[in-house]
Amino acid sequence: MSEPAPARSEDAIDWPPDWPRVLDDAFGPPPAGDYRAAPEDFRVEELLDFAPEGEGEHLWLFIEKRDLTTAMVARELARLCEVSPRVVGYAGMKDRVAVTRQWLSVQLPGRDAPEELTERLSERGIRVLEQARHPRKLKRGVHRANRFALRLTGAAVSDPGLASRWQHLCREGVANYFGPQRFGPHGRNLQRARAVLARGWRKRDDRDGMLLSAARSFLYNELLAARIRDGSWATPLPGEVVMLDGSASQFGVAPDDSLALAELCERAVRLDLHPAGALWGSGDSRAAGEAGAYEAAVVARYPGLSSGLEQAGVRLARRALRLRLGEPSLTRDDDTLWLSFSLPRGAFATAVLRELIAHPTLDPVSPDRSS
Repeated sequence: MSEPAPARSEDAIDWPPDWPRVLDDAFGPPPAGDYRAAPEDFRVEELLDFAPEGEGEHLWLFIEKRDLTTAMVARELARLCEVSPRVVGYAGMKDRVAVTRQWLSVQLPGRDAPEELTERLSERGIRVLEQARHPRKLKRGVHRANRFALRLTGAAVSDPGLASRWQHLCREGVANYFGPQRFGPHGRNLQRARAVLARGWRKRDDRDGMLLSAARSFLYNELLAARIRDGSWATPLPGEVVMLDGSASQFGVAPDDSLALAELCERAVRLDLHPAGALWGSGDSRAAGEAGAYEAAVVARYPGLSSGLEQAGVRLARRALRLRLGEPSLTRDDDTLWLSFSLPRGAFATAVLRELIAHPTLDPVSPDRSS
């Protein structure tokens, strides 16, 4: 009889984590501010690189929702069309306390949608703005970006330093942290992930992969925080894997190739490319030298999370450490500021806001602190 595999040690996770802002060294802590006082203060529009073809067994709907999650809309669409929720597709989850626009699809082979579908959706606060047929289901992650329009109020609006902070982000880019919502209230998703990975991840414990995502996001944020503390988050290091701006294309530089590294550093200043941190899992990291040492340090600190992700079959991927704000603008209206910008899919608008204003929902909170 073989010996049982030794249990992985549980990682000691300090919560809330101390993830530094980029702008604090130059500008000090951000001023207090408010956002999302009402859904209309937080507007998001999904951006695709293609349009439905006009025919096929899937009906695509471009909808506007208010104070609803994407999952709620998908379930209501399935109910009204009398189909399984499994045949409803969407590219990404959008905020609930917001006014958001996005595409959803529903498979209706050989039949039309219910005659009163648009009216019935409208009764639930879901406006259908456009609809068309397409041969395929809408898949997760196929959108290119999201466009945001955010209303800020409070003391930050009159703070003379806020405009300087905003201009710096537009010029230098934004640290691409995962937002605190990824980890759940008081980090509960992460604590659950630690327990599940310690005993061996099973699909039935985490059907939508939320816990795996929380663990990967935490390790990535720890890596990004270490690079921010050392001032290397936006500058390629020897052995770095970099990602082209606005693209998933990535390539590495050898630790001893100083000429190639110098060229990459020049391109990074222009925001043409960004250092790319690991989203942990099984597979070759490709990072080496100084860049690889940062990743190794995070893995060594949290061996239970990293080895648990590997044994769960998650494949290693990469995420840019820095974001470029797309078409940024700031407008002032008396006691209100409106920020407008686009971010690539998977990026968090809260990471932008966190550099500009202090608000209790923009940082992870401890269990004894109200969220």
